[in-house]
Amino acid sequence: MQLATPEAFARDPALVHAFYNARRRNLLAASPNAAHAALARLEAGLARRGGALTLVTQNIDDLHERAGSTRVIHMHGELLKARCASCGAVSDCREDLSTGSRCGCDGALRPHVVWFGETPLYMEEIYAALGAADLFAAIGTSGAVYPAAGFVREARARGLRCCEINLEASDNAAEFDDRRYGRASEITPSWVAEILAAL
Repeated sequence: MQLATPEAFARDPALVHAFYNARRRNLLAASPNAAHAALARLEAGLARRGGALTLVTQNIDDLHERAGSTRVIHMHGELLKARCASCGAVSDCREDLSTGSRCGCDGALRPHVVWFGETPLYMEEIYAALGAADLFAAIGTSGAVYPAAGFVREARARGLRCCEINLEASDNAAEFDDRRYGRASEITPSWVAEILAAL
């Protein structure tokens, strides 16, 4: 929280860039796990049957896409992108950023990440997806960070069945109809298999 704010970036952009540069390098060395792969299978399986999966993530990595998911909404931005602080243009970024990193308009580049105090991205699209859904699942989240923690309440208000897959009970676990606890990489594949078998 000390580095992930607009105020921190204004105060010490070099330090904030160093923090995100290290995270970007770690991400480039990471690989999707079995939960990422299972969700990609779910998306493909639903598509074959005329359905769709909208995957909304608070994570800023691209592991869902690398696993094969195509309908991913990054509500907190993407680490492998940079945003111009002046014109707002977003571009791919796999290299380190520095205080000298510039956009074509000569504006300073920053990580394309939603910081504390900033509004999450794509909220209209997320609520539209909730309005069209027939099942809501939250996987690997604390249930404490809003507005994402409020999605289950919105889903319940629309009459959706809600499933939580988490290491342990989240702060809003009581809102879910189905609760499964353990590692997402172990629980999610079997849950996806159940969903696809029931179609």
